Amino acid sequence: MKNKILIVDDEWNMRNLIKIHLSKFDFDIEEAKTGEDALQKIDRTAFNIMILDIMLPDIDGWKVCEVVREKKNLPILMLTARDEIKDRVYGLNIGADDYLTKPFAPEELVARVIALIRRQKLVEKEINTSILNYKDLSIDLESRTAMVKENPIELTPKEFDILYLFASQPKRVFTREIILDKIWSTNEFRDMRAIDSHVKNLREKLRKSGLNQSPIKTVWGVGYKFFNTEEDRNSYE
Repeated sequence: MKNKILIVDDEWNMRNLIKIHLSKFDFDIEEAKTGEDALQKIDRTAFNIMILDIMLPDIDGWKVCEVVREKKNLPILMLTARDEIKDRVYGLNIGADDYLTKPFAPEELVARVIALIRRQKLVEKEINTSILNYKDLSIDLESRTAMVKENPIELTPKEFDILYLFASQPKRVFTREIILDKIWSTNEFRDMRAIDSHVKNLREKLRKSGLNQSPIKTVWGVGYKFFNTEEDRNSYE
């Protein structure tokens, strides 16, 4: 799927120049002449980035940036003919992600656009992978919560860390030594028997929460793993 870019500038020559250089990279490009037009397009279309000029005939770029930032986590590259530090600081403070002063080298503009899109995709990937699902079980790393059928499970910090560690790498077998290294800090007392106790308590809490089958399986003589695929079926405890 092509990345969608919105160019907001009241000068046709500037919009056309930007469009010519970005078109070389197979972007899907739309244009807006005014701030109001830009806001309407933002509401209708999911863009990957907006290139926004500050000086617009109706709503200035500052206001457009503020309105968009209230609604969406959309990367915004602001353009201005004024090369003043206070303007750059103000733009970044109200939600702009990058700032480019006119006149600029087209190659630099393209490089900044690609960098912002790449950064946004990494952020989105992190957000998407922070929530793991296994049947009726949902594990949210950001809020550090685990739920079965939308009912929260009361876990200790170590129990949550163990559950997320296993679920984040379902094909990996974790030895007790690896679990200690991943979850216990160097200044904490380390006891491999504590891992077995945490796993036992975790399994019991998952069972009581309504999960029919525990996703934490024992690999005899080695450690533990997360049961999450058909190929695992009947292979472990």
